[in-house]
Amino acid sequence: MSAAFTLRPYDAADEQAAIALWHDTWQLAYPSINFTARLDWWRERWRSELVPNAAIIVAVRGEALLGFVTIDGSGYLDQLVVAPAEWGSGLAAALVDEAKRRSPQGVALKVNADNHRAIRFYQRNGFAKTGEEFNASGRLILNLLWRPGTPAASV
Repeated sequence: MSAAFTLRPYDAADEQAAIALWHDTWQLAYPSINFTARLDWWRERWRSELVPNAAIIVAVRGEALLGFVTIDGSGYLDQLVVAPAEWGSGLAAALVDEAKRRSPQGVALKVNADNHRAIRFYQRNGFAKTGEEFNASGRLILNLLWRPGTPAASV
């Protein structure tokens, strides 16, 4: 079992570690995609879209950044990123619970339809499918929603 972690608000000093964690986890999840080629795009998106428009909560153990979640004022969860060594540890659930706490009327998100591990995780955490669409890369994505008191439907 992993040692305890702490949740706290994102600080600008976390940027390099957060971007590296995003890169490493997405590269592991989708090894056929060159995420290194997307780093400049991601860094710009992080700085211009997510940091100014979303609450970002990071999970840390000592100085190590283990994960983060972003939740904007409308209840949209854009990113949930957790270090692979922490998968199954409860850290992702704690980050999602924090997003729910910050958006008690509901949390919406999009997940790649072929990311079965993530879909199962979201189902266990009360999310239900509300639709599907294709992203800019042509991948099918599912729209998921959590509302308090609403059981998750089969995705």
